[in-house]
Amino acid sequence: MSNENIKIEDNFLAQGDFDNLHNIMMTPEFPWFLSGIIDSRADVDKFQFIHFFYKDCVPTSNWFPIMTPILETLNPLSIWRIKANLLTRTSNIIENTFHADIGDLSEKKLKQWTTAILYINTNNGYTKFKDGMKVESVANRMVTFPTNTEHTGTSCTDEKARVIINFNYFTNDTLL
Repeated sequence: MSNENIKIEDNFLAQGDFDNLHNIMMTPEFPWFLSGIIDSRADVDKFQFIHFFYKDCVPTSNWFPIMTPILETLNPLSIWRIKANLLTRTSNIIENTFHADIGDLSEKKLKQWTTAILYINTNNGYTKFKDGMKVESVANRMVTFPTNTEHTGTSCTDEKARVIINFNYFTNDTLL
């Protein structure tokens, strides 16, 4: 996998749409759920907070409508999952386990899917790819890549939390 398959877009959403999304997700009223798994069940000492907007091809959250501006831009033909992750601050940046999203598909089918990560807040955490490339967590930045690309996220040390939304979908462009 080469870096040319990884696309980084700053200011992904119009500022007003992003501010609305940010303001909703970063308030105490937004529901987060404890997950004892980040990337691997073997990481027994790690946890995160998650919010599923969409899972197994169906909306699962009353908050799903706040995804509309993102989905209008991504224009997916089909969505498998939309999941927000909140990792709390740690004293040192902790890299999690490398993984590819949607691990239970064949390699051929997996190549048809796209993963996109929208960063909700700016912090010193990052997404790291198996080849060593790092994408810094910058608010309103979107990184997209083939779903079979191994990657991992990290904690942060300079904010109370690192918040991202992860999308797994395919478009007409990926149907070859």
